[in-house]
Amino acid sequence: MNTRPLHNKTLFITGGSRGIGLAIALRAARDGANITIAAKTAEPHPKLAGTIYSAADEIERAGGKALPVVVDVRDEASVISAVKQTVEKFGGIDICVNNASAIDLSTTEAISMKRFDLIQSINTRGTFVSSRACIAHLRKSSNPHILTLSPPLDLRPQWFARHLPYTLSKYGMSLCVLGLSEELRGDGIGCNALWPRTTIATAAIEFALGGPEMMRRSRRPEIMADAAYEIFNRPSREYTGHFAIDDDVLREAGMSDFSAYQIDPAASLQTDLFVDGPS
Repeated sequence: MNTRPLHNKTLFITGGSRGIGLAIALRAARDGANITIAAKTAEPHPKLAGTIYSAADEIERAGGKALPVVVDVRDEASVISAVKQTVEKFGGIDICVNNASAIDLSTTEAISMKRFDLIQSINTRGTFVSSRACIAHLRKSSNPHILTLSPPLDLRPQWFARHLPYTLSKYGMSLCVLGLSEELRGDGIGCNALWPRTTIATAAIEFALGGPEMMRRSRRPEIMADAAYEIFNRPSREYTGHFAIDDDVLREAGMSDFSAYQIDPAASLQTDLFVDGPS
């Protein structure tokens, strides 16, 4: 049995300088994977920890090889250049992770059109551009995956009424999964979505959405990383077109106790958007 299945595999991760993207990178790095961190943050942020360079340092300390590249997923040339650099350095791409995302839970009247355009261009368009740029290289991999961090396509009106602009942007990412999984089925490229059952303790929760109280009610990014790792190691020709939930994936892998992922095991978990409650 291969105990390091991602050894020498190459991951292209958008927005991976912190949070869930970095956690996924570090999980793969423990196998000795090659990882491109394609994100915007080159200079330290006054509130948010992490840059592409600090992420690269963490990846290499964890046992992987890292390529930090400044990328704006809204800029096609920027993405194409990063993919080219990845292939030149590591020889190919095995896994594309569409992690880059922007959030704004404003209502239709409250959001500015500038902000509306921003979240659509990062979320939906960025996923499309990054996936598209990787496809030709993924075809050459023995077990290629595109994993997009987006929700199940649940068309209940409640998910649209409260924050229509954000829902459109995240469901746009999920529609990319739906379409690509069928379009690329013959190429053996597994295209799947992954979404958390609960809120995840990231900077977005801490500084923009809920503060310390919601952080207490959240799970650690490592639950998403471990679920992503399970998906990467499934046969891409067999596992495609799925809209997976993190704890469901881990339960299928034999896990039953998720308490170690909780920030505060005594706090009740906060269900994330687009899904029903913890199970």
